[in-house]
Amino acid sequence: MTREPASSSPARASRRALGAALLSGAAGATVVLIAAGQTWGEGEASQMGLGAGELHVTASGSAVSGLPSALALVGLASLVAVFAVRRTGRVIVASVLALSGAGAIGAALVGASDTTALERSAGDALGLTEAAVTGVSHSGWPWFSAVGGLLLLIAGLLALSYGRQWPAMSGRYERAERGDRRGRRGAVDPDRPEDLWKALDRGEDPTT
Repeated sequence: MTREPASSSPARASRRALGAALLSGAAGATVVLIAAGQTWGEGEASQMGLGAGELHVTASGSAVSGLPSALALVGLASLVAVFAVRRTGRVIVASVLALSGAGAIGAALVGASDTTALERSAGDALGLTEAAVTGVSHSGWPWFSAVGGLLLLIAGLLALSYGRQWPAMSGRYERAERGDRRGRRGAVDPDRPEDLWKALDRGEDPTT
């Protein structure tokens, strides 16, 4: 029986973390954005003090707070940017991704019991500056939004833990492009000054 090299286990864990982060981050941002367009609260609006007729009013997630969807977009952009930067830049971007998820969770939980948006909607519906809302009920969509934020947070934590081992798209592209250029243009002859200058103009090291 052959034993796997010791280095294969960390590499496999890194690949699994990469897949999990991509799936978790994309799914989390999608859930938060979908939840923002759903009804988070509803109730009956009536003019205060006059006992006028009641009107059914609702408030969507985006009306309650635009913060979760904004943070979801920031997190999604950070998830992509993780592969465009290296070293310290990758740590910073991964931290932004994790913080976006944490912020989306907090904003969703605060909005789960918020009535300000309903009162604002009631005032607009009745043409009043002040309106009471009774029979208030809240849906489960704020909690779905919080779950989406949790998925973004998990993606950020995975990027912080394993991100240094993940490939960088830009570096791989640059190496491939440099190799193609060298293959097309051939080796530099150190005895020919014109070849040295052409290599320098292309950004190549003529000594290699």
